[in-house]
Amino acid sequence: MNILIIGSGGREHAFAWKIRQSPKVDQLYIAPGNAGTAEFGTNLEISITDFQSIRKAVLDKKIDMVVVGPEVPLVEGIHDFFLADELLRKVSVIGPVSRGARLEGSKDFAKEFMLRYGIPTAAYLSVTKDNLEQGISFMRSLKAPYVLKADGLAAGKGVLIIADLAEAEQSLREMLGGMFGKASETVVIEEFLSGIECSVFALTDGKNYKILPVAKDYKRIGAGDTGLNTGGMGAISPVPFADALFMKKVEERIIIPTVNGLQSAGIDYKGFIFFGIISVDAEPIVIEYNVRMGDPETEAVILRLKSDLVDLFEGVAIGDLADRQLDIDSDAAATVMLVAGGYPGAYEKGDVITLPDKVSGSILFHAGTKISDENIVTNGGRVIAISSKGKNFREALQLSYKNASMIQFKNVYFRKDLGFDL
Repeated sequence: MNILIIGSGGREHAFAWKIRQSPKVDQLYIAPGNAGTAEFGTNLEISITDFQSIRKAVLDKKIDMVVVGPEVPLVEGIHDFFLADELLRKVSVIGPVSRGARLEGSKDFAKEFMLRYGIPTAAYLSVTKDNLEQGISFMRSLKAPYVLKADGLAAGKGVLIIADLAEAEQSLREMLGGMFGKASETVVIEEFLSGIECSVFALTDGKNYKILPVAKDYKRIGAGDTGLNTGGMGAISPVPFADALFMKKVEERIIIPTVNGLQSAGIDYKGFIFFGIISVDAEPIVIEYNVRMGDPETEAVILRLKSDLVDLFEGVAIGDLADRQLDIDSDAAATVMLVAGGYPGAYEKGDVITLPDKVSGSILFHAGTKISDENIVTNGGRVIAISSKGKNFREALQLSYKNASMIQFKNVYFRKDLGFDL
């Protein structure tokens, strides 16, 4: 079959690497892709939200399956666009319809969904300009720090955690006043939970599901989880505290009620569900949903997946995922993200990347790169994810760090303390 991957990051490069290994694949395309994905398929210069150009490419290239990497096209309704088009309807889309994508596209929708189906989550109140005073009263009833979340998509930057009440009240007003544009016209105020986090991923055909390897990512730019939030500085899989007992609780209290809840709500959900889980006294609580694989978790998780990913995707599309085989490698995997100097603030693009002739034991997943004048150059804040396997996460990390130090570009930076909290 011919497959099109939508996206241009490390997650999409990891998908391309894994999908290319399947004997079921004839042609592989990536829109728009990056310098790394070009090794496994044909990059197409198409924006991830240009649905008309995607439609043309799907028909021209005789695409049988579309795998949607990022959240924006899902929230904007790419799956619905395919279903509404007579010529595209037969193409399998891995990723939920827009109603399902609201689990990530609207924090308010996600919290209400969890409340309705009894899924453990933090106490909250959704606030607009109309009930601002109620929001401030609710915030005053909570203990510091205060968690403020923009309801809509804000490129991973829409969450503020503030220790001072007066500052939190001021930030609430600023968010409602347009700090994150339309995304913060509604703000979810949440009770702060203290614990350790992990990323749980399920693949579902709408009724059946498979639980993928658990991972932990590191969002802060600085050592010891300090400084600004980023799109992710690295990831580790498996996660030591997410043992069989913990995962049994996650499955019974969170995954099953979520899949059943989607069915009850009449949402035909086909694709990934990400559960951002916090362990509070060994009890799992949902912080957030995403409707796609995480990045950079994918770059670690995919290394531990022994099964044919395309076969699993076929199961999602057809609805017989329960009959498909999911095999997970017992080895650990670790990903270290190299970023441009200044990220997540202002940073430069177009700097030449010098890669070693031979990288031993690691796979380099390109996150923000492109080819310019026959050179591979930086094209984003997060540039390359170095992923490795080992008997445990420390061994895997050691290998990733060794190879990370061999890659050069202007003001290259990576965190050197991943796994410090495990």
